[in-house]
Amino acid sequence: MSAELAVDNGLTEAKRQIAWRYTPWGRFLREPSAVLGSFVLSLLIIAAVAAPILAPHDPGLTNLKLRNVPPAWSAEGSTDHLLGTDPVGRDILSRIIYGARVSLFVGIVVTLLAAVLGVMIGLLAGYYGGKTDDILMRIADLFLVFPFILLAVTIIAVLGAGLANLIITLVITGWVQYARLVRSQVLSLKSVQYVDSARSAGAGDGRIVFKHILPNLLSSVVVLATLQMAFVLLTEAALSFLGLGVNPSTPTWGTMINDGRNYIYNAWWVITFPGVAILLTVLAINLLGDWLRDVLDPTLRL
Repeated sequence: MSAELAVDNGLTEAKRQIAWRYTPWGRFLREPSAVLGSFVLSLLIIAAVAAPILAPHDPGLTNLKLRNVPPAWSAEGSTDHLLGTDPVGRDILSRIIYGARVSLFVGIVVTLLAAVLGVMIGLLAGYYGGKTDDILMRIADLFLVFPFILLAVTIIAVLGAGLANLIITLVITGWVQYARLVRSQVLSLKSVQYVDSARSAGAGDGRIVFKHILPNLLSSVVVLATLQMAFVLLTEAALSFLGLGVNPSTPTWGTMINDGRNYIYNAWWVITFPGVAILLTVLAINLLGDWLRDVLDPTLRL
């Protein structure tokens, strides 16, 4: 009996291990790209939150005697400035750490607000259809007619530069993708059997939309939001590079690249390290977004 019990326990444990491998957490640990993306994003979040502690220098402190000091591993470098200094002597590492605050804040806030606005518009258009759908989708088409960056530049030119106006601009120009995605799914979900049953039972439109339809499309919205966040970060960097982002005195990665564009040949580090920061952040978000798509999209599960 003890031998049979040991075999049964072994089989039960093996089944648990196999079942665990197919849970979201188990699939996450078996996906190196997702682990790498999460690790990089975690480091960036920690750096942004603990910037006053981690930054070796004041990011706005200038010193013309230390202008364009190369990285520490160069012959003329200094261990006091590991990644070198910019054309006015500001520490690049400190500015990159503080720049993560702006980029992540803008990315998270814009993604959340654009997703909420786009989802609400998509729900209205898809559920009610008719003239409501026509009006809302024609407005969305108007936003799609113009190139995204040109539309963002135009709106900021009207509103003026600044963090609040930058966020408003990116939300105004970023809700369309969510609205079109949600609308297309609502059109198919509103006619399924459980929605018809809820409607027959006397459920109102609000209950049907928010309890029966919205939960079934949230996974697609989460995946889109993750991937759109990378696009928001790139757009914020581009607008900051053009001088249309936050206050120029605030360290951002796009502003840092703009500061170093005239020194690319004799001070390559000024423009390179902020660019690497943008590259790693966008890559990490995309890796995590790809994993979320594989986990949350049932058509991709094997």
